[in-house]
Amino acid sequence: MHVPDGFLDVPTSIGTATLAAGTVAVALRGARRQLDDRTAPLAGLVAVFIYAAQMLNFPVGAGTSGHLIGGALAAILVGPWMATLCLAVVLITQAFLHADGGLTALGTNITLMGVVGVWVAWGVFAAVRALLPRTLASVRIATGVAAYLSVPAAALAFVGLYAVGGQAPIPLGALTGAMLGVHALIGIGEAAITVLVVSSVLTIRPDLVYGARSALAARDRALADVAAGAAR
Repeated sequence: MHVPDGFLDVPTSIGTATLAAGTVAVALRGARRQLDDRTAPLAGLVAVFIYAAQMLNFPVGAGTSGHLIGGALAAILVGPWMATLCLAVVLITQAFLHADGGLTALGTNITLMGVVGVWVAWGVFAAVRALLPRTLASVRIATGVAAYLSVPAAALAFVGLYAVGGQAPIPLGALTGAMLGVHALIGIGEAAITVLVVSSVLTIRPDLVYGARSALAARDRALADVAAGAAR
């Protein structure tokens, strides 16, 4: 998913850099409402995990490999605003230390993974959760759907950017088919890893999962009602 230098023209790269910088600035303010004693340490762990996981590629066929984006994972664990900051930190570090994605494409990569990946995942997660009972099992289901759909959404966003300012001699139709085909497979790995990690945290410390707070509140109310009924 990392876009290399020179793949998009200068105006498009400047546009995505502006969008990324603006979103990160807004995220800094939004994260204050999500940050507390529980999410602060977890946010650091999430950023480190995504940084390490993105360095590991898994094969998806025909000599193609993919890696975790982590937008859904971060959004569900620490909230979407903090997730955008986590992805931005990871991508900035990778660009400067590993030249992964390139410096001129940094804004594009933050836009695709830290903005589109995070917020599509959170929107899908919230929509699926609204349709299901407020249980921890529903959190796991919504997590898988959100993680999967966030990957082709980011791929389609890149196709849109390429249609505006693509520099490589690749037909738009061929690029669209290739991006959707490959990232539909990558999304399976994204969903599997995300569900595994979120489920592990839910099993050990469900109170740390930002996306599970409403389910935990509903569970606590139900337990309180049972206890009150037994007391009568």
